[in-house]
Amino acid sequence: MPSSPAILQVIPELDAGGAERTTIDIAHALARAGFAPLVASEGGRLEPSLEAAGGELLRMPAAAKAPHVMIANALRLAKIIRERNVKLVHARSRAPAWSAFLAAQRENVPFVTTYHGIYNATNAFKRFYNSVMVRGDAVIANSQWTAAHIAAEYHVDRSKLRVIPRGVDLARFDPAGIAPDRVATQRAQWGAQPDELIVLLPGRLTRWKGQLVFVNALARLVHENRTAKLHAVLVGDAQGRASYEAELRNMIGAAELGGRVFIAGHTDDMALAYLASDIVVSASVEPEAFGRVAAEAGAMGRPVIATDHGGARETVLPGLSGVLTRPGDTAQLAGAICDMAALGANARAQMGARGRAHIVEHFSLERMCSDTIALYRSLIVPG
Repeated sequence: MPSSPAILQVIPELDAGGAERTTIDIAHALARAGFAPLVASEGGRLEPSLEAAGGELLRMPAAAKAPHVMIANALRLAKIIRERNVKLVHARSRAPAWSAFLAAQRENVPFVTTYHGIYNATNAFKRFYNSVMVRGDAVIANSQWTAAHIAAEYHVDRSKLRVIPRGVDLARFDPAGIAPDRVATQRAQWGAQPDELIVLLPGRLTRWKGQLVFVNALARLVHENRTAKLHAVLVGDAQGRASYEAELRNMIGAAELGGRVFIAGHTDDMALAYLASDIVVSASVEPEAFGRVAAEAGAMGRPVIATDHGGARETVLPGLSGVLTRPGDTAQLAGAICDMAALGANARAQMGARGRAHIVEHFSLERMCSDTIALYRSLIVPG
């Protein structure tokens, strides 16, 4: 009896991140659609989520960049394609994309890529290395901004370029689904007083996510005596970047923000984290190809202050659901935080309601999954 048709997704690891979460979401949708969802990866924190979604992990050193390992991965992937009735291969990062591309070519199955990030090229070799992401039979951009970036960088056939924005799980990110007592408990765990406004910056602790810009903006507000009721929370872990975390903690101490800034580490319940805050900030100093923070916070009815580049230009409605500030501009970020705090709870709630309506209409998980599977079906050769 022939096995179910399979779709093979390839990604370096399964830790927290937009590409990893999308992999899980698509695996779940594939299982519901009657496909066998296979994921080749080194694995990680999200392995239980993949299993719960109906996906199967095929463990391999998918993050490796050594040429001999990439070739070995390609041969192993080709064997998987033959033996597991794989109808299409979808790569979500550059190193494993080369192995996946070679395997798909060898076995004559469609090859799809998704741009989850912006791959800048500083030399000819790096440009060639990045080019695997436009070698697919279809190239998915996770925002209009990303699509424009791809078109500007490469002479890609526009008929192959598809915009499928990252989707937000509106059942998970639903303010009505979280009890008020859980919100109060979370705020207390962060050390906030009942009358304080919580300003939340989610994101793994890495320099380009802008935590230093955020802390500098808070320090400016302290210096100007404009932070009497503000309590800042950083959610996200360092993922091995101990020196950056130490630098961040030292800056917080030097600015005398120890009682105002709480480093919360990783959380598995981001919906609760958003709802327990009053204002959400995304301060990335480099463009986010999509930017889950702005979209998820909007879905949770929270006003968003985001950097004016990348996907945030599509998920945040300036003046309606949030504010966009210049990248790395400490003074402008400080002013935006102060102004949004001064709006009052009712005005912020109205901004949040407009933000949720925008996300529900344009950036649902259901739409992302249905569009992706429709693309798969259009590429799969019958038989």
